[in-house]
Amino acid sequence: MAPDTFEVPGAGFRLGRTPVTNAEYAPFLATGRAPEPPWWRDPAFSAPEQPVVGVNWFEACEWTAWLSQLTGEHWRLPSEAEWERAARGGLQDPATAWGDTLPPGELPEGPLAGPWPVGRGTPNGYGLLDMGTIVHEWCLDWYDPQTRQRRASRGGSWRHHVRFSRPSARSSLPPAFRYADYGFRVLLEPSGVRRSGAPGRAPRGRSARRR
Repeated sequence: MAPDTFEVPGAGFRLGRTPVTNAEYAPFLATGRAPEPPWWRDPAFSAPEQPVVGVNWFEACEWTAWLSQLTGEHWRLPSEAEWERAARGGLQDPATAWGDTLPPGELPEGPLAGPWPVGRGTPNGYGLLDMGTIVHEWCLDWYDPQTRQRRASRGGSWRHHVRFSRPSARSSLPPAFRYADYGFRVLLEPSGVRRSGAPGRAPRGRSARRR
């Protein structure tokens, strides 16, 4: 039921090996705690191993609350700083989650009708897959804590011409919005530790992409 996770060395948390999939999201939908995402029944988006998309920030947080209740563990969205640390895989400001270049065959070529299945590529230095590719991933933080209008996100997009982003690149979206290239990855806290739901200031990133 719970996603596979990998420990981020020295960070005190585990991060989902991949973005949350349709198969992992389906039991949550069956509880009635959230509506089906807009593309849920679209054949281009509905394969079990594709990342769930069209989920807004509130629904992503509700999924983590549901999983926490189900498992007795502490699940939540990662902060931007946590996501970036994991994406770097032990490297210092790399161009990709794997270093200076993408591994061969990491990204599909040509036109796509929807996101590709998770887990098809190469793990980064911390054993995480699809970091910075496939979908933008919601983060816990406000993009700008002063205005509190947009939630931060990280990652690439299956529908962009350039389908990956460097670990330090930032993006954002109003939390109630739904996009066909927005999903999420989850963080598992150590037993007995729970972070406040009020995110702090986001780290400074190399770029800021707005939607």
